[in-house]
Amino acid sequence: MRTLAEVQASIRTLKEQTGVCILAHSYQSPEILEIADITGDSYKLSTAAKESDAQKLLVCGVHFMAETAKLLNPEKMVFEANPLAGCPMAEQFTPEEILAEKQKYEDCAVVCYVNTTAAIKAVCDVCVTSSSALGIVRNLPQKHILFIPDCNLGGYVQSQCPDKILHLVRGGCPYHGSITLDDAKAAVALHPDAELLVHPECKPVISNMAHYVGATSGILAYAKNSDKKEFIIGTEVSIVMQLQLACPEKRFYPISTKLICPDMRITTVSDVERVLTDIAQGTAPQLDIQPEIAAQARHSLDEMLRLGG
Repeated sequence: MRTLAEVQASIRTLKEQTGVCILAHSYQSPEILEIADITGDSYKLSTAAKESDAQKLLVCGVHFMAETAKLLNPEKMVFEANPLAGCPMAEQFTPEEILAEKQKYEDCAVVCYVNTTAAIKAVCDVCVTSSSALGIVRNLPQKHILFIPDCNLGGYVQSQCPDKILHLVRGGCPYHGSITLDDAKAAVALHPDAELLVHPECKPVISNMAHYVGATSGILAYAKNSDKKEFIIGTEVSIVMQLQLACPEKRFYPISTKLICPDMRITTVSDVERVLTDIAQGTAPQLDIQPEIAAQARHSLDEMLRLGG
């Protein structure tokens, strides 16, 4: 039986042979982050995919992230480490439902979270991530904003943009959304000296308790740069592990051990090695998006990069 180090060494050799750039979301396991070329939250991966010189991109994350990489890089070959890795939030609505909702509001911009399918992005005006949502919504000329699908993130944006009117639909991340006020209070009671850092996909009652609310990249930066020594992390528990490895002199605690994204966790280093082997042999399936959907969805992403830059 091979060791993890041997599998990772094989992946590095295959990367060099194939010229593949591996993009890994921050929620991936540490052993995958170690062999990735680029790591980060959705926004960083979006921009990095566009800026990379590599002609072959392997995405370790979930399906909408691979779609985003392909939309921003139509001329490149995009592969998924595990095609079964989906996102329940991304698949909550159909394009028809969003278009029907838009008709309710006059002169309304449709803003979609990056955690959506290409088909949803195709009927929206601009895409946002948790780190770029505030800046982009502020930059839009429209006063009325239909914000989809995460109503917790949308509610947080509304609280920071009082001059806008955000119309929300029932939707969001089932894992961040599962955290209760009791969970947060219990974590604070257990670690009274710790600062609470939460993702805006959490419920407003939890965000209101936090010392810091922000995207995964923001939480990582805040904790690393802070003079404080203890933190409760209100996002995927993998971030707790990453921070503890990066800052051994500090202490990090999960807001709840149930905040685990199973779709992010199904990708393994063996998946990565297998796909790289198939790429080397010319047998790996590429991600494809219907041209008519791709052209329209690309517009919302281009607007994200333009307005969020």
